[in-house]
Amino acid sequence: MSSVTESMAALSSPSSSSSRFGTSVSRPTIMSSSPAVSLSSRWGFPEFKGLKIQSNPKLSFASSNSKYPRVSKHRGGVVCEAQETALDIPAVTDKTWQLLVLKADGPVLVEFWAPWCGPCRMIHPVIGELAQQYAGKLKCFKLNTDDSPSTTTQYGIRSIPTIMIFVNGEKKDAVIGAVPKTTLSVSIEKFL
Repeated sequence: MSSVTESMAALSSPSSSSSRFGTSVSRPTIMSSSPAVSLSSRWGFPEFKGLKIQSNPKLSFASSNSKYPRVSKHRGGVVCEAQETALDIPAVTDKTWQLLVLKADGPVLVEFWAPWCGPCRMIHPVIGELAQQYAGKLKCFKLNTDDSPSTTTQYGIRSIPTIMIFVNGEKKDAVIGAVPKTTLSVSIEKFL
């Protein structure tokens, strides 16, 4: 890696040159009393030598006798089973909204989400736990806002994740954002 001094020396031309108007223009020259020293060695910073991608066998999660059996290596990435538990929540769409949510007996929790939303993926396992905890008392669904834009617009969803609770087809409560399980439990308990 070349130093600042070497770069400036390469860019500079002789100390005087003529301009297009025929006058001589003096250019500053770089004087150095010591040999060029790079900033990395001068200040103790490590020198950048490019990016290296290496696999570390000590960090492999793929072994079957791993300390973390719920984590597996899949297609070059790490996949956790927590993502799969979120898939247990049934989906509702614009077509099934009336039947599954508005005409449902008892309270219904609906999570408005999108696959590209990081906080939505964080709250999926929480919604799954709540669905199991309140099984028989509360129905839980998820609605993909990208696939069901008319329902999303009808309820004024502008931020995701948004969790709404409906009782007898009426919206009773809404919680916006990836919130703790206790916050959602308190909202649910009001309508059981």
